[in-house]
Amino acid sequence: MKFILATKENMTRVFAEDGRAYAGTILSVAPMTVTQVKTAEGKDGYAAVQVGTGERKTKNISKAVLGHTGGKGYEAIREFRLPTGQAGDGDVAEVGATLDASVFAKGDMVEVSGLTKGKGFAGVVKRHGFHGGPRSHGQKHTERSPGSIGGSGGRAGGRVVKGKKMAGRMGTDRVTVANLKVLAVDAKAGMIVISGAVPGRRGTLLEVVSA
Repeated sequence: MKFILATKENMTRVFAEDGRAYAGTILSVAPMTVTQVKTAEGKDGYAAVQVGTGERKTKNISKAVLGHTGGKGYEAIREFRLPTGQAGDGDVAEVGATLDASVFAKGDMVEVSGLTKGKGFAGVVKRHGFHGGPRSHGQKHTERSPGSIGGSGGRAGGRVVKGKKMAGRMGTDRVTVANLKVLAVDAKAGMIVISGAVPGRRGTLLEVVSA
């Protein structure tokens, strides 16, 4: 199992050897350090590799985290679950090992996880795709209103049912996009190009895992 933490940069176009053009997303990969290795036989009860990336002032980090990382301040720490019985590939299983963009190669299939763009408070038309009210017959201020939400009796029992689609916060949801292909890798520059679009805005921290 291969994995990295990467930052979303921007989209581009990559031409294949056969002349076809593919849309891709450029990801910036900073060196990562393995901070902990968990095994199914250990006290944790499952296999995983924990990595840290980036730099952060130690004065802004709790003593518990600094003790866990050996006094190093990482901007982000993530854990990747491994199949039962695996402790990693090669030197990945060793605490202190460094990972970079060279983990992946051109043609690898991956899945990317991250938080989508935050869109703030949104109405039902934008958030859930409601059609809205009619644009005629005296309708003036209800074109994008949700309409009846129930609660008057019947199956609802005089209340609004749980999970009713209504206006509210939209975005900042964790989304995983699978079956993406690695179009190009530049380990020296710390860049990797993934086919298609991935979640988030520019600067979003993403988890890239081999499919």
